[in-house]
Amino acid sequence: MNDKVAALIDGAGRIIRGKRDFLELLYTGLLAGGHVLLDDNPGLGKTTTAKTIAALIGGGGSTRSGGGLSFKRIQFTPDLLPYDITGVDVFDTETHSFRFVPGPVLSNIVLADEINRTTPKVQSALLEVMAERQVTIGSTSHKTGEPFFVIATQNPIESEGTFSLPAAQLDRFMLRLSLGYPDRDAEIALLSDTPSETALRELEPVISTGDFIAACGAAVRVFCHSALKEAIADIVRETRTHKSFSLGASPRAALHFLAAARAFAFVRGRAFVTDEDLTNLAVPVLAHRLKLRDARGDCSKLVREITLSRVEKIDVEKLES
Repeated sequence: MNDKVAALIDGAGRIIRGKRDFLELLYTGLLAGGHVLLDDNPGLGKTTTAKTIAALIGGGGSTRSGGGLSFKRIQFTPDLLPYDITGVDVFDTETHSFRFVPGPVLSNIVLADEINRTTPKVQSALLEVMAERQVTIGSTSHKTGEPFFVIATQNPIESEGTFSLPAAQLDRFMLRLSLGYPDRDAEIALLSDTPSETALRELEPVISTGDFIAACGAAVRVFCHSALKEAIADIVRETRTHKSFSLGASPRAALHFLAAARAFAFVRGRAFVTDEDLTNLAVPVLAHRLKLRDARGDCSKLVREITLSRVEKIDVEKLES
């Protein structure tokens, strides 16, 4: 199964050049059943990334013939309404009854572009579907497909006309990642063949939906030693008592931390979690959920320091026994 996950990362690497570490973390979120917040500058390939993921998973046929997972992009704006994304019941004059017209959020891969440009009322419409994988219209609940994955983006350099995401919504994102600028070689390659316009159209699925869901199940079963679980609990608990934080991590954050560690180990081809996995994941999993008392502080640096301090206390020989 790991060879198929490697094929997913290699396939995505044909489009998203020079970003293997980023892609490993992105697929970690997907295999763990989580959602990802991309906090990044414009024009770095966030939409292309989501389309690539959707194209590589699915049964038979090229993306041009609809072989991959369903993908929808929602451009969030101040005038967007909740039913624009969830769907709505409409009256059918022929049957004289209401029928449900599904919204874009009921796709497999949803790109919530510039999520902080819409009002809190619309942002809250995502809470149910992200946590429970369903939307409720009237008295009827409508399930999403499987797998279901939300990639939300926000631009960190602009604040005009934006609405900050509430803590309750940030807590539903398993990971916050940054794609970042490409290196020089990757940028030259982009200028030469523009993969988002050429290679993306030719991508074919490298894993069936069934096999991908099986891979998600295998990631859940990756072994995590009790000492590492204790370390996760201690790291999360310290964010609640540390004098620099006014808001610490929730129990959901601890569950996401463990799920991400297992999926990350699976992506790396291992059947067990290591202490290094916790070090690599602490900032992407925890930093966006925390609030500092002093806005001038460095949240990521503090999380890294707390994690390293706790990981250093783990008895490595105990893990190897």
